Amino acid sequence: MKINVIKKKASNSTTALMGVMLFVLIIIVLRQNQVFFNSKPHNSFIISTPHAISRHNYNHEVEKSKSIINCNRSQYSYDICSINGPTIFDPFKSTFYDMGSTNNNETNIIVEKIKPYPRKWENFTMGQIKEFTLTKGPIGPNCLIHHKAQALVFSLGGYTGNFFHDINDGFIPLFITVNSLFPNQDFILVISKLEDWWVHKYKDLLQSFSKHPIIDIDKEINVTHCFPKVTIGLMSHGFMNIDPKLTPTPKTLIDFHKFLATTYGTVQGQGQSQLQLQLQPQSQHRPRLVLASRGDSIGRLILNQDELKLVAEHIGFEVILFEPSKTTSLHESFGLIHSSHAMIGVHGAALTHALFLRPSSIFIQIVPIGAEGVSDICFGKLAREMKLVYEEYKIEVEESTLMEKFGKGDNLVLKNPKALQEKGWSQEIMDIYLREQNINLDLNRFRMYLEKVYQNAKKFMAING
Repeated sequence: MKINVIKKKASNSTTALMGVMLFVLIIIVLRQNQVFFNSKPHNSFIISTPHAISRHNYNHEVEKSKSIINCNRSQYSYDICSINGPTIFDPFKSTFYDMGSTNNNETNIIVEKIKPYPRKWENFTMGQIKEFTLTKGPIGPNCLIHHKAQALVFSLGGYTGNFFHDINDGFIPLFITVNSLFPNQDFILVISKLEDWWVHKYKDLLQSFSKHPIIDIDKEINVTHCFPKVTIGLMSHGFMNIDPKLTPTPKTLIDFHKFLATTYGTVQGQGQSQLQLQLQPQSQHRPRLVLASRGDSIGRLILNQDELKLVAEHIGFEVILFEPSKTTSLHESFGLIHSSHAMIGVHGAALTHALFLRPSSIFIQIVPIGAEGVSDICFGKLAREMKLVYEEYKIEVEESTLMEKFGKGDNLVLKNPKALQEKGWSQEIMDIYLREQNINLDLNRFRMYLEKVYQNAKKFMAING
C-alpha cells in the first residue's frame, strides 16, 4: 500500500515536470517567431512607424496600423508621403496631424518632413520649396473646415511661369500621380506658392483633374482643414516622360496628349486673337507649318526668321508664326497646333507645345551649339514617345553668333562643348549656350530639311486631313 502511494506521487511529479517543459518550449517557439517576423526586410515603400512607437499590447498595435504615416524616399527625383487616415492641417505650423492621435506622450510621436516638388536632386530649387510636416502623437488643433474628399498637396515654388517646367515639373507628374494613386477617386488639389495668373491660365486643365475648388495653402493662415486622407508630393518618371511600366494601368505621353485633347479640344472665348487672325481657311493642298518663334526672348533667336518663312512658303507650306506668352490661350494654342501638320523651332520652352501635335505629324528641333544633350532629353525623347516624325537640325559653327565672340578656331566652346560641359553645367556655361547664342540659319542647307518635311507633311495630310 505504501509502495503504491509512492508510485502515484512519482507519476504526478512526472506529469507536472512535463507540463513545465512544454510551457517553456512554447515560450521559446513564440520568441523565435517574434524574432523572425521582426527581422523580415521592409519593401521599398518606407514605413515610418515600426521603431518609433512604444508597444504596449496587441490592441494598441492594431489601432496604430490603421493610422500609419508612409513616406517613399527611394526615388531620385521626388519624395512622396501620406497619412492613410483622417488628418487635420495646421497652416500656422505647416503641419498635417494624424487625427488618430489622442495624447501628448513624447515616446509616441512620429515626425516626417517633405518638400513636395519633383526635382529632389536640385538643391538650389528645393531651397525655394516650402517644407511640410506629417506627425502622429501630439493632439492637433480643432478643425474649422471639413472635407469629404482626400487632399493631394504639392508646390509650384520651382520654375513656375516657364511652360516647359509647368508641364514637366507640374502637370505630367500630376497626371502620373493621379493615375497611379487616385484612379477613379475624388480628391482636392492643395497647392503651395499658387499664383492667380497661373490658375487663370490652367484653370480648365486643373478642373480636368479635380472639380473641387483649389486650396491655396499659403493663404489659409488661420483656417484649419480636415481631410479623410492626405498625400503630399508628386511622382515623376524623368524629363518629359511617362513610363507605362511604372503605372498600374500603362500610360504614356500619348495618353497625356489625349487628356490634353479632352480639355482643350474646343476653342473657347469670344473675339479673335492674334493666332486666330493668322489662320485662313485651310487649303486642301497646303500643309500647315507652325514656326515657333522666340520673339523678344534672350538667346536662341532665329535672326533670319522672315527669310525662313518665305522659303517655307515657297516650298508650299502655309506658315503660321507661333510666339506664345503667359497670356496665350491654351485652347487657341491647342487648336492651332493640333490642326497643323508640322512644327519647327529652336530648342526652348515653346517646343513643349509639341505635345499638342497629332501622332505621326512632323517635328523638327533646331539644336544650337552646345545644346545637343539637353535638346534630346527635353524634346527628342518627347517626340519619340509621341510617335512623331522627328528630326534634329544641328547648326554648324558658322550659323552660331558665338563664332563672333569666341572665334572660329576656339576648340572648346565651339568645337568641343561636351568637354567643357563635363566640368559641370554651371550658370556661366548655360548662359553661353542658351542666352548668348543666336542663330543665322544657312537657308540653302535648311531648305533640304524643309523639302523633306514638306513631303512627309503631305503624306500625313492625305491620311489624317
